Amino acid sequence: MELGITTFAETYPDPVTGQVTSPGQRLRDVVEEIELADRVGLDVYGVGEHHRADFAASAPAIVLAAAVGRTSRIRLTSAVTVLSSTDPVRVFQDFATLDLLSEGRAEIMAGRGSFIESFPLFGYSLDDYDDLYAEKLDLLLQIRADERVTWQGRHRAALTDQGVFPRPEPGSLPIWVAVGGNPPSVVRAAERGLPMALAIIGGSPDQFAPLADLHRRVAVEHGYDPASTPIAVHAHGYVGEVSAQAADEYYPSYAQAMTVLGRERGWGPMTRGAFDAARSPAGSLVLGDPAEVAAKILRMHARLGIERFMLHISVGTLPHAQVLRSIELLGTQVAPLVRAGLVAGAAARA
Repeated sequence: MELGITTFAETYPDPVTGQVTSPGQRLRDVVEEIELADRVGLDVYGVGEHHRADFAASAPAIVLAAAVGRTSRIRLTSAVTVLSSTDPVRVFQDFATLDLLSEGRAEIMAGRGSFIESFPLFGYSLDDYDDLYAEKLDLLLQIRADERVTWQGRHRAALTDQGVFPRPEPGSLPIWVAVGGNPPSVVRAAERGLPMALAIIGGSPDQFAPLADLHRRVAVEHGYDPASTPIAVHAHGYVGEVSAQAADEYYPSYAQAMTVLGRERGWGPMTRGAFDAARSPAGSLVLGDPAEVAAKILRMHARLGIERFMLHISVGTLPHAQVLRSIELLGTQVAPLVRAGLVAGAAARA
């Protein structure tokens, strides 16, 4: 199973000092995180697209490209590209360029977008929220499949035998579909033979098992081998040396960020009680010492059958040194425990 990191390059005020990291410094910190993740053997690093003052990464492909020369093996993906409000031709060109620069390490994770700022920014109506995504996903897939494209839709100018360049490395540039919990989105991905990334940021991961099963079932019904349509999980969390200390370090910034988002979405404020419940064995937070984090990842593997897990550490603003240490622990201590657990589980089933 692959392990990795995701970020939105958050720039919330520090919960203790109130200081705000500048967007430039935050982006440079992200590049340093990617370099470390590569060095400690993690498999993937994802940067999400947002168009808000509290997130610095509106152009994930550029951020990821800045890390190409400082890494050698880690896969570089968006997490996510808000495909509904952008041009699939440009998305393909950006990530094909990243793929060539990185010698075949680029991926696209396409989503509808849980934040809506990009829709008015680029002149799209939220009334077309789902239709935009479905149409643009199919165009993106056609561009990946064919060097010259003839296509017509409702939300973009038609293409008539138009070449789209550059092309990525042969056989590269995977396209994943990011899903928050919407069954039609799961079906859409499976019908097209696409891998799926589940965003689990609340409740219990066990609740997502029916969606994972649905994805595998529909993929088989449409002639795809489930091995070619893997499932990933993206979850909030943090790895520390000691469990209680990890919780105490993570809570202030996490609570601040989730409370801000909660006000926008009608949730209640994040309390310590809710936080502690979320980091229980059946909760959504993947947080604790390396053994606890490994056990939670293995639990998700057993319940959901996932092939990739991505930890989102900086939900709020954590000190950069703590983020780097958490990444180091994920690669050097959690990953070996997960691999050993998978081997033991396979042996027990044999």
